[in-house]
Amino acid sequence: MTIRKVLIANRGEIAVRIIRAAHDLGIETVLVASEADADSGATRMADKVVVLGPAPSKASYLVPELIVHAALSTSCDAVHPGYGFLSERAILPELCDKHGLRFIGPKATTIQSLGNKVAARKIAKASAVPLVKGTSNITDKEKAKREAETIGYPVLMKAASGGGGRGMFVASDEKDIDAQFESASKEAEEAFGDGNLYLEQYIENARHVEVQIAGDGKGRAVHFGDRDCSVQRRYQKMIEEGPCSIMSDTSRESMRSAAVKLMADLNYSNLGTVEFVYDPKRDEFFFIEVNTRIQVEHPVSEQVSGVDLIKLQFALAEGNPNVLPAQNQIVIKGHAIECRINAEDPENNFFPSPGRIANWSPPQGSGIRVDSHCFSGYQVPPFYDSMIGKLIITAPDRNAAIARAIAALENFSIEGIKTNLNLLLDVLRDQCFRDNRFSTKWLENDFLNSHVRD
Repeated sequence: MTIRKVLIANRGEIAVRIIRAAHDLGIETVLVASEADADSGATRMADKVVVLGPAPSKASYLVPELIVHAALSTSCDAVHPGYGFLSERAILPELCDKHGLRFIGPKATTIQSLGNKVAARKIAKASAVPLVKGTSNITDKEKAKREAETIGYPVLMKAASGGGGRGMFVASDEKDIDAQFESASKEAEEAFGDGNLYLEQYIENARHVEVQIAGDGKGRAVHFGDRDCSVQRRYQKMIEEGPCSIMSDTSRESMRSAAVKLMADLNYSNLGTVEFVYDPKRDEFFFIEVNTRIQVEHPVSEQVSGVDLIKLQFALAEGNPNVLPAQNQIVIKGHAIECRINAEDPENNFFPSPGRIANWSPPQGSGIRVDSHCFSGYQVPPFYDSMIGKLIITAPDRNAAIARAIAALENFSIEGIKTNLNLLLDVLRDQCFRDNRFSTKWLENDFLNSHVRD
């Protein structure tokens, strides 16, 4: 089926990214927006805008019936969910299928089976993907303490039905579980509609490494390299890069192959990401989860592979069996770094900084890409994630990419609101980052203690 008109069920920079790809393909775009997003870079670019409702996501972006109604009333052929919001909820592709709309993503049954992290572990085990020690669903803290004793402290508690750091904490002993279990379960319930948690072994000084995958839904899958997403604060990624230059070639190839096999075994269709925890000390990797959508950091893989992943999503959704390239056609070259630009104040406990942008002047030049929905005069709303853009740098190697990223950030001017530009500069200049001596806890446990006043 040829897609002629697509409804974009998202906002911000990813909406802009999808609109540009669609227009390049000759596809008409319809963008849904809340009242707070009625004037943004995305709404100015879309062919048509449908205002869904009030600013709160629960009254707009998170109402699948409104999304589908908007698509049908504007004669769309397909729906692209972007990331976040409804992108990993099976209800949206189910409704799309019911009403004859093409969902640009995996099947509802795939999203459902991989959305629960405990079930996803069982699927990964069936495909012989390495797993850390873990549990099934846990509904009370007494069981959590018994399981933690079996696994051995420290342990990582995670939401069974979601990601993004919601409901997640590290427990070093029983006191930590007593102190945090109920609040973590409540957070998981509010974020994902499921308060169940589960435990897994916590690997200290670990790296978060993921593999970008695409599948044709018929048992064939390929990868577009890996990404190191270890610079995180409270489980939220801040800087991503690819490839992960600290891994041995043997482990890298094994990890990529494991990710491809997992998705091929599932007959996975469209794009997804298989996430792993990597132990540099032992040069071992273990499965974390599968994200059944495009991710914020997808430009890293685009830059090193030369493949436009959003355009590939459209082609795969159209059902053309020949659009998925052969693995030997995908050449990973160079190094890419992505920095997330957030409207927040690192000097004030990262307090959000909504407001009007007086001046938006992104850097330009060779190897520099900026994905954003912002412009001079744009009013940053207080209702959503604080990310207002992404700086993506590409260079022949990691050291050159770091140098280029520093220069680009120095020439990135945003006035009128607080941002994390200076913090990103400090991270890139830090010797631990430059020497690849960091972990997923390095930023908040070590770096921020000496650089930012909490």
